[in-house]
Amino acid sequence: MVNNMKFDDYLQEQLKDPDFKKEWDDIQPEMDVIRAMIDARIEQNLTQKELAARTGIDQADISKLENGTRNPSLKLLKKLASGLGMQLKIEFVPMQTLRK
Repeated sequence: MVNNMKFDDYLQEQLKDPDFKKEWDDIQPEMDVIRAMIDARIEQNLTQKELAARTGIDQADISKLENGTRNPSLKLLKKLASGLGMQLKIEFVPMQTLRK
């Protein structure tokens, strides 16, 4: 049945499991950074190779960042943002309260 479900529907079902939800919540900040990097690159119709040329960051390192096998430093994130013509903005936001 999983094949017929959309990912978001499947995810919502899985998030009902407290252990899965905890693991999911633990990786969300990293996933948010990865998604933001990929979205910004795609919105500008850039390949990883083109972004590498703009930033001086090796294309293989950009690939590792996007697939989550390398954690970026703030310096690297700033370099990526600059290459995309953007500013890096990091926020601390209140945690969502648990619903009872």
